[in-house]
Amino acid sequence: MRRERNTKLVELFALTGWSKGELARLVNRRSASMGHPQLATDTSRVRRWLEDGECPRDPVPRVLAALFTERLGRVVTSEDLGLTGRPRHHVPAIPEELPWSTKRTVDALTEFTGMDLMLNRRGFVGTGFALVAGPVLVTNFDRWLGGDGPRPVVPPPQRGSFGNRASYAPVDAGPVGADEVAALEHAVTVFRAWDANRGGGLQRKAVVGQLNEVGNLLTAANPAPVTRRLWAVAANLAVLAGWMSHDVGLNPTAQNYFVIGAHAAREAGDLPRAAEALSRAARQMVHLGKPRDALALIELAQHTAGDRATATTRAMFRTVEAWAQAALGQGAACRRTLGLAESEFTTGKPQDDPDWVGFFDTADLHGMQALVYRTLAETDPSAVRPAQEHAQKAMELRAQGHARSQTFDLISLASAYLIDGQPDAGARYARMAVDATRDVSSHRTWDRLTDMRKLTGRYADVPEIRDLHEEIAERGGLSGPTTA
Repeated sequence: MRRERNTKLVELFALTGWSKGELARLVNRRSASMGHPQLATDTSRVRRWLEDGECPRDPVPRVLAALFTERLGRVVTSEDLGLTGRPRHHVPAIPEELPWSTKRTVDALTEFTGMDLMLNRRGFVGTGFALVAGPVLVTNFDRWLGGDGPRPVVPPPQRGSFGNRASYAPVDAGPVGADEVAALEHAVTVFRAWDANRGGGLQRKAVVGQLNEVGNLLTAANPAPVTRRLWAVAANLAVLAGWMSHDVGLNPTAQNYFVIGAHAAREAGDLPRAAEALSRAARQMVHLGKPRDALALIELAQHTAGDRATATTRAMFRTVEAWAQAALGQGAACRRTLGLAESEFTTGKPQDDPDWVGFFDTADLHGMQALVYRTLAETDPSAVRPAQEHAQKAMELRAQGHARSQTFDLISLASAYLIDGQPDAGARYARMAVDATRDVSSHRTWDRLTDMRKLTGRYADVPEIRDLHEEIAERGGLSGPTTA
């Protein structure tokens, strides 16, 4: 008897552009790399998955979810592929059902973290994922968030209704108490401190693993206040996982975590937190040389947060907006936006700020101003002096435990001096920045150093500059997301 066609898989398969033979080969190759060399998928079996609704056994659904996620550049779960064993209702692959449902968010959270951990364990670090950019990126974020009000906390379905997600997390999740949630909240604080001081490379997998476990806890029935706090923890961990992924050069992976973080924050009823996830995605876009996308994202973040955001949060959003404007050479707009950032920051009340914006203190305000003016200085020489002044001020104010930010301050200052025609001062601070990178596991620092290296070309006759130029080229070429 012929079974029902798997319409979900058929539609997503059509988007990939693969042939049935290509998918079979990819499944075999990935399965072997995961320790399952005995699997031997062929074209006829792929046809049965598609046309006859045959549901393959584990680990094939996990393998397919990983392959489709990489190919399509967005989180794809085994449920999205119709491979959970439950009745399949016809849901168009595009557009997605947006904003995500609570169950869809839990599925995405647990399955994507599970794939991330699995792929890294086997030597894959997510570089096969596709980076989303342009209008599609901004439109998707807008649709993903959806609505203007906070989400009500919905009790989770009974355990067992999340398909085969047990492949990624324990199945014995039970109710948790306030003390356990407090411990998870404290863990977020510890992870943030480590990231600020040492960079994202050394603890990224620990954060992803903790996020995976929180997703498992969200499948249990808990009182509404506990559930809301768990969603807040999930949002914080997802955004941190995204930031750490960006820090080590896993940028498409980072995008997926920012999406998950925005959804989790929405489940927690915290739209400013969702907006902060967008602001991180905007900073990522400027770093990757896509300032127009960044500007659209930060405008969406500001709209999403609205008047719910504190003054400090609004100031932080303004600095990201100014950085995008500086990268576009919009000098007047950039200066005006920085003025608004300063004004907002001075009216801020620390006691009103959520913990996730605590990193944005006076030192970070100056650090961002230094970065913005240093960026603008490439098209507007009058921005050089403000860049130097703010970088110096940031370095004076930086507290212990912020080694990565201190390194960025040094890079901004060295770059500003090089642009200003002062190679000796530029070389001095550049040397300090290169030395500082030895204690930080951050690919982003080397991206910035590589940008600074481009400014040294006209000083080839200065011995110290020449030595730095060669060292950055050699060490920067060796750096990469190897500790992800």
